[in-house]
Amino acid sequence: MNPDNPTIVSSTEHDNLPSRRSAIKTVSAVVATAGLASFANTHRSTAAEAIPAVHNSVDDIIKVGLVGCGGRGTGAAVNSMNADKGVRIVALADLFDASIENCRKSLQGRYKDQFAVEDDHCFTGFDNYKRLLETDIDVVLLASPPHYRPDQMEAAVAAGKQIFCEKPVATDPAGVRRVEAACRAADEKGLNVVSGLCWRYDEGLKQTMQRVHDGAIGNVISSQFDYLTSPVWIRNRKEGESEMEYQCRNWYYFTWLSGDHYVEQFIHSLDKALWLHHDEPPVKAYGLGGRQRRSDLNQGNIYDHFAVVYEWADGTRAFANTRQIKGCMNQTEDFVFGSEGSAQLIRHEIDGRTPWKFTDQKVQMHQAEQDELYKAIRGQRERINNGTYMCRSTMMAIMGREVTYCGKELSYEQVATSPMDLRPNAYEFGDAPEVVIAQPGEYEFPLA
Repeated sequence: MNPDNPTIVSSTEHDNLPSRRSAIKTVSAVVATAGLASFANTHRSTAAEAIPAVHNSVDDIIKVGLVGCGGRGTGAAVNSMNADKGVRIVALADLFDASIENCRKSLQGRYKDQFAVEDDHCFTGFDNYKRLLETDIDVVLLASPPHYRPDQMEAAVAAGKQIFCEKPVATDPAGVRRVEAACRAADEKGLNVVSGLCWRYDEGLKQTMQRVHDGAIGNVISSQFDYLTSPVWIRNRKEGESEMEYQCRNWYYFTWLSGDHYVEQFIHSLDKALWLHHDEPPVKAYGLGGRQRRSDLNQGNIYDHFAVVYEWADGTRAFANTRQIKGCMNQTEDFVFGSEGSAQLIRHEIDGRTPWKFTDQKVQMHQAEQDELYKAIRGQRERINNGTYMCRSTMMAIMGREVTYCGKELSYEQVATSPMDLRPNAYEFGDAPEVVIAQPGEYEFPLA
């Protein structure tokens, strides 16, 4: 199962949709807090936060803009429209015209009453998100390549928009710190920030994790996280295109844009490892990996396999393995080993003193995260800020990539305080960052 593939589900009916004026704007009496620790460590805010007063009206409209119109962005737009029949997708932004047109063709026929994007609300170029945020949207869906997320998060919070933010939140430590600050500012403004780390919203996994936390397998000793898959898409070079355009169209293959597949895709598994440890990050890690089959520089500078060992302060370890090589064994599962049993998180199954398996019905997790976002916007539940875990999981992923690239052990603190900043000299079609493949033992990770 690949949780990044958008899944279209049937529309969720909501009989009582409170007023947009009372619920969409900054509506909560929030006590501003000083640091990242103030964020909710789960996908909800503090119990003391007041739910705003609302009144009922099925005519109230929530205007939504989408930044990043690829498959995941289009899927997020679908989930938004299914989550709340008052949602109207009114603005699209992407670096490329073709992505916007594909998104429009996919959605405008199927969602005639909710998809209402006019030509003057379609924005391209590197500043596309800025112009979209200048419109009168209430909610922004951030689903472009991860490199752009810090700029977009800062701008979205400054504009006072409610936010859905896909994973990961950055490709370097400097970017993560910027998103941390943006999430603190979102708290101060009473804004919702929902993360695309969708397993946190999967009911079966939530119940499985809760049982593990409650001692169903005794004390956790170690864990293993496997995401072993085939390679993803690649787009051929176009005649006459600049190197920057080529890299941006093939963003997945360039570390500065995607963070490597260890950060872009495997973050789902690492987020579950963080969750298992009550959202406390590991203290150190080491690992190995490389490019066994990705020998062509047209495939950028990312690796095709990683194996990383994370260690927590209590001595427990997580063994994290991911691979994108064709023709190999595939497996996506998370194993937790305890003193009195074991658990498989994706199978939602526990083998312990009291064996258990999740059998209830559940909402598809991409849909569930959007359902909760719009409930929070409508004032039907407490405000959401997923800032803590989405930033820590991203930093943990960057940590795993970097210990593999350099071949050395690094502490979480060393990575979290690193000056590494992968932003290019200029955002324009022309020259692009040099394609350099990290060689363990030679590559140096920048320390503070």
